[in-house]
Amino acid sequence: MKRLAIASLLAACAATPRPFPLRALVVRDTDLASVSLPCRADPTPKEPDRETCAPVEYVSPFVWDQVDNILFGRIARGLSVDLPGEAVNVNSLDEVPDSAWFTNRPRGPATHADDAPPGACTAADMLAPQDQVADGAWVIDHGKDNGASLGFRISVPGKGIYMLKADDANDPELASAASAIGAAFYDALGFHTTCEQIVVVRRAQLSLAPGLTVSTNSGSKRPFDEKSLDAVLAASTQVPGHLVRLQASKWLPGLTLGPFHYAGVRPDDPNDAIDHRDRRELRGSKLVAAWMNHWDAREQNSMDVWMADDPKHKRASPGHVLHYILDTSDAFGALGGPEALAVMQGFAYYLDAPAIFRSLFTFGFDERPWERVHRTPGHERFNFFSVADFDPAEWKPSYPNPAFLAMSERDGAWMARLIARFSPADIRRLVDHGKFSTPGDAAWLTEVMVGRQRRILEHYLMNLSPLGDIRSVGADQICATDFARLREVVPAPAFHYAIVERAAGREIALRPELGEDGAVCFHTQPLVGGAHPDGDAAQRVTIVVTNGTRAGALVIHTYDLGTRGMRVAGVDRP
Repeated sequence: MKRLAIASLLAACAATPRPFPLRALVVRDTDLASVSLPCRADPTPKEPDRETCAPVEYVSPFVWDQVDNILFGRIARGLSVDLPGEAVNVNSLDEVPDSAWFTNRPRGPATHADDAPPGACTAADMLAPQDQVADGAWVIDHGKDNGASLGFRISVPGKGIYMLKADDANDPELASAASAIGAAFYDALGFHTTCEQIVVVRRAQLSLAPGLTVSTNSGSKRPFDEKSLDAVLAASTQVPGHLVRLQASKWLPGLTLGPFHYAGVRPDDPNDAIDHRDRRELRGSKLVAAWMNHWDAREQNSMDVWMADDPKHKRASPGHVLHYILDTSDAFGALGGPEALAVMQGFAYYLDAPAIFRSLFTFGFDERPWERVHRTPGHERFNFFSVADFDPAEWKPSYPNPAFLAMSERDGAWMARLIARFSPADIRRLVDHGKFSTPGDAAWLTEVMVGRQRRILEHYLMNLSPLGDIRSVGADQICATDFARLREVVPAPAFHYAIVERAAGREIALRPELGEDGAVCFHTQPLVGGAHPDGDAAQRVTIVVTNGTRAGALVIHTYDLGTRGMRVAGVDRP
């Protein structure tokens, strides 16, 4: 039986493997290198002689972003013959290097300690409780321009600048909780995001700078005065003791440049050389958005920041651009618009031609997923967020996203391996950042997130091999993590590992050594022998690993360097 299993395994991988050269693994993208840009005049009324040596700020009008995503962008993509292939910013281990977009987190638990600051926040970023803030100490220096939520910007002595945003009056606590929890998930996964925290304030601790104005969604200006401030506070969640709960977003460092596109490149950034829809982290972020039902994942909720090498002169060169994902206040069941439209969030675009035509041709008799959704008794504040009707492969944001549309099975599997790092305890720690006042809400939301996580893993870890984190341990041992076994995607007895090493016309079965947290290790055997130059084809050794489930094999390409051991050069997931 063992010989038959090995023969079947070899037959499945009999195609000539692509060669991986013996070279250092790419772990850091060159887009983090500093670049110098030409300076230009950038006068303001207060600084008529000001110069800027940074990229040009891009303004993304709120209404235009909606219209472009719903209509014009879809027409342009429909007329284009440039079909996306596989993501291009992937190294030989099928992973994404650290970059201006994404940073790989250390192997191990997906979150920090229970008492750690939320998400991207540091201890220095955390705002003091309201009873420790003097009257008038938080100075409002700007109202919140456009967007769906109300808010204002404050300057906090010794801390910096924060944007405070109100909850939706119809969904107390939900928007602020979603912002803090969602940002913490994106940060734990490796994305650049803002420091988000929940604060409770007294009206007296706020003071207004004179003459403030804000821009509305239509582009017009209106004053932001005491009456406007009172309206923001009245709309948010009220806390006993004449207090108000708000979401606080720490202002990003550097010079903000406006949102990034989910397709194309930034023409004034020499480091931005890969079409954004071909970046695996942006493609794979579809599954993150689906996990949380972050239906408003689009250009408006992103930000590019110029990080000058000299932090004292943020408009100077040299420097580099960092790309941030912002604002998850729409996630975890938060509604946008009337309920008849909001029930479709996650199931259909705002203008979804296939869904429209399907309804027309079936005369409305074909039940659609959003017609089955309902609120969970006792947890109505989360509206229609649930596990029951969640299909990660079919999930849609409210606007077509070019990078999401380009996501391949490999991109989804990569993100699923990252999502699998989160244990139920990890998820609960992040959910607790929402600071829900109702007992049981955090436990219920954790249960739903665990259930939706399982749906993602069942779909994306049972086709391509779920083994990742491939690493050499010493000279002759190779280890990996089976993320399907880590999260028990199928019952434990289903996992039966077969490992075959092939080189120079010989093959040998290796013994798997299973450890905790899904670890799979094995000791390699010298099959090549003799002296060969490093990187010579004669040194190539292929190791094929299957786990006994219906998932495909992991093919590890190595070089036998004799007394220096086996060097991993790359992997395939056929």
